[in-house]
Amino acid sequence: MKIRCPWVSKDQLMIGYHDKEWGVPVHDDALLFEFLVLEGAQAGLSWTTILKKRDNYRMAFDNFEPEKVAAYNENKIEKLRENSGIVRNKLKIRSAVTNAAALIEIQKEYGSFDSYIWKFTGGKPIQNRWKKMEEIPSSTIESESMSHDLKKRGFKFVGPTICYAFMQAVGMVNDHLVDCFRHSDLYSE
Repeated sequence: MKIRCPWVSKDQLMIGYHDKEWGVPVHDDALLFEFLVLEGAQAGLSWTTILKKRDNYRMAFDNFEPEKVAAYNENKIEKLRENSGIVRNKLKIRSAVTNAAALIEIQKEYGSFDSYIWKFTGGKPIQNRWKKMEEIPSSTIESESMSHDLKKRGFKFVGPTICYAFMQAVGMVNDHLVDCFRHSDLYSE
């Protein structure tokens, strides 16, 4: 029997997410943008809720293509607010549009969002060795720095805690507990 991080429920969607995605380094700009939007949407909600809506988000937000999302007008934003398949919070929806435009500016400056975002960990995952869930921080110096810089560039819903959850999701940190089978799978010197 595989040992998993204790936050994983018996829900097959969560098990699949933990086993195949969480903590795996992501370098695709659209997928990085997707996680940024989803982590922002999750604020105040459970990750299970967001995962169950993920396919709806992909359809509603044009597979998270930043150019398309950045071009959304008031009509499109109102249609999204009527979409029961996503979190219909107006500020969260607007933040996706704002963040898409800001992300495009970063792509122009750095060549890719990937090049920019990974600089906060020196271009490689931070390898943690937590033994208990209580040891895992909700934010770090790196997530605070990321949050500060993203906000300065006009991003919304990117506080230090959201940024740290984003870093965990996209593999910028390996926060699988050491006894979880995924920790050694994702561990690199």
